[in-house]
Amino acid sequence: MIIIGEKINGTRKKVGAAIRERDAEHIKQLALNQVEAGSDYLDVNAGTSPSREPEDMAWLVECIQSVTDCPLCLDSANPEALKTGLDLVKKTPIINSVSGEKSRIEGVLPLALEYKTGLILLALDDEVGIADNAEGRLKIVHRLVGLAKDGGLREDQLYVDPLVTAISTGDQNALITFDSIKSVHEAYPKAHVTCGLSNISFGMPLRSLINQTFMAMCIQMGLDSAIIDPNNSDLIGVMLAAEMLTGRDKFCQKFSRAYRSGKITKEQK
Repeated sequence: MIIIGEKINGTRKKVGAAIRERDAEHIKQLALNQVEAGSDYLDVNAGTSPSREPEDMAWLVECIQSVTDCPLCLDSANPEALKTGLDLVKKTPIINSVSGEKSRIEGVLPLALEYKTGLILLALDDEVGIADNAEGRLKIVHRLVGLAKDGGLREDQLYVDPLVTAISTGDQNALITFDSIKSVHEAYPKAHVTCGLSNISFGMPLRSLINQTFMAMCIQMGLDSAIIDPNNSDLIGVMLAAEMLTGRDKFCQKFSRAYRSGKITKEQK
């Protein structure tokens, strides 16, 4: 699994305060904690107003890169903020994200093509929004993958997000996600499939239990990336167990190593 650490997001109260107050140590510690927990990328979302977001994005990128060389996932719909981050990153990042919406295709996609970044593709557009079936979502994905590949990106640079909607708003929503993941994986075997897992449990009790179960089932369908909290040892344990049980962990090495190191929760005796 490609883990994209989710914690550096200005919509979170403490992170938002750190950005406003320029508390670099808080941001640096968040970055280090996520890298030490196994993040492959760090999501960077200033979450501030469009007028100040470029400056805040630059500050966040510089803070993070002062303590780690972990590549970044620049998370914004603001082309100016993304370009500011792209001009500062030391390693090729992922851009989060391009959808089928005209504003994203015209404003964000050209940056991904120019800088040859990884790119998250969202299965929604102006006409349909989020389709209520896998076929509708895959139709949007086909268009976006075509645009990205025509612009010079390789299939393995693409991260397709079929979009997770809350089970509390529709009892078929998880099944639609499973079908979408499987369809994308079959259509584009070299592309990655990612998602914001915790959306599934919004509005429900026992969210952690739902998220863990959902992750295991998504991995079975072909999910190989997720934007998550890498310090959540229970969730990481489920992820590693699911990868092992679906044949992605040769000789069970990753699971065993994580257990021996104490990275995943030990069984209660």
